[in-house]
Amino acid sequence: MTPLPDRADVVIIGAGHNGLVSAIMLARAGLDVVVLEAAGVLGGATRTEHPFAEVPGLGQSTGSYLLGLMPPELLRTLDVDIPMLRRDPHYFLPTPGPAGSPYLLFGRDRQATRQQLETFFSARDAAADEALAVEIGALRADLAPAWLEEPASVEAIADRHIRPQLQSTFLDLVRGSVTDYLARFGFKSELLTSMYAVTDGLSGLTAGPDDPGTGHNFLVHNMCRLPGADGTWLIAEGGMGTVSRVFADAARAAGAKLFTDAEVTSVTIDGGAASGVVLADGRTIGARVVLGSCDPYRLMSLVPDGTLPAALTSRMAAVKRPGSTLKINLALRDLPTFSCLPAGAPSPFGSTIHLLPSAGDSPMAALRAMWADVQAGKLPDEPTIEWYVHTTVDPSLRDAAGHHSSALFVQSVPFQPAGSSWDAELPAYVDRLLAICDRYAPGTSDLVADVFALTPPGIEEHFGITGGHIHHVDNTVAFDQRMPYFTGVDGLYAGSAGTHPAGSVIGAAGHNVAVRILKDL
Repeated sequence: MTPLPDRADVVIIGAGHNGLVSAIMLARAGLDVVVLEAAGVLGGATRTEHPFAEVPGLGQSTGSYLLGLMPPELLRTLDVDIPMLRRDPHYFLPTPGPAGSPYLLFGRDRQATRQQLETFFSARDAAADEALAVEIGALRADLAPAWLEEPASVEAIADRHIRPQLQSTFLDLVRGSVTDYLARFGFKSELLTSMYAVTDGLSGLTAGPDDPGTGHNFLVHNMCRLPGADGTWLIAEGGMGTVSRVFADAARAAGAKLFTDAEVTSVTIDGGAASGVVLADGRTIGARVVLGSCDPYRLMSLVPDGTLPAALTSRMAAVKRPGSTLKINLALRDLPTFSCLPAGAPSPFGSTIHLLPSAGDSPMAALRAMWADVQAGKLPDEPTIEWYVHTTVDPSLRDAAGHHSSALFVQSVPFQPAGSSWDAELPAYVDRLLAICDRYAPGTSDLVADVFALTPPGIEEHFGITGGHIHHVDNTVAFDQRMPYFTGVDGLYAGSAGTHPAGSVIGAAGHNVAVRILKDL
């Protein structure tokens, strides 16, 4: 076992995917790099685990679960290969009811998608969907280079990167709500509008559909540019731990030293500059540079009060929000059967399966009511659910008995139920969520062999993310308003999901902060 050194050029706090990207680049530049991870495994929330006591051989991406937003240019720069699997179909919107009930099952076949939209919804919805895809595709292409640069203001990014005819659209989208943006396209079906609002606008946010900044999250979640993705999200073969393993192997090959079970309790400051770290067991490491690849609030807690610029601490305190995501990891004995699908329909598994609430004839009113419940500390009776069963696309995760790993990604819930606790409420709430699944796929509850649930406090504890917020800093906060790479304290940097460009498995922050460190050195 490699002993912990007394000194390094760079100490990186946290071995999430961004920290590992930084380690690769800094070590390849000839620096002596040490990465310290508090948990017993590498990867942060980008990991594959075997969390089911009743089905111990079944693998699951317990935290992040899809790979879509990583820039292909980053993978070329790092010269690494992450095995990825295309999901086809990739979107499934079922409705309760027998075969012949409306549904959408989007895949590679654009003509089939248009036909479904026209058959089950309307020609107007099909035209709106195409117009949305064209505009988002143009914005995706324009914005892409900005993700591998230092952040600028929204206006500066618009001037530098966005084609003139879309600049005002970009500004309105980034600053505005996902509801206002989608309304521009004239969808007739509120069900479709709410589907897009949830999956791309609200995912991971502590915000409602009308809140400013949800448009930015929508744009972020449409930045899928990986080879063969065609604007969709992919699966990392072997689960998301494959991403961390590939990066960790490259970091070690470059000479970086990676340590688990190595919790940092403080950053030492000498003469106004970062000079190293202190670990929970009392050991110390001196360093020229300390890079916080942990969430920004964790990094800020590690330095003495008054060290960071007051303007920065005030701004970050103002945008701090608790997590509102509930992740129910499931072990299934068999695959569910969706009642709305006719015989011969393509398999919906591997898709993002959208279970959306409804309030009378207005799904959008249901989204607003859900958010009102969350703000009041109430567990929504019918939250939005994104349901995954990835073992049909990636059978390597299955155990010898053939179980399937699945997950319910539930958005939104309060950080803690008002007047109660998650310990008290979780079992019955899991039953309620499975009952919702039963409405679309009868008998699903009977297929569940085990459950590994992560509430917002559970996400905080399991992955070490302050407040259990999966984006570290809410993605309603964009560009230069997120945590800066250089903190304003000499030798102290930040490079996690809480910095530019956004929260998700992107890796651009790890790249960009490494570029900044090398420039400053």
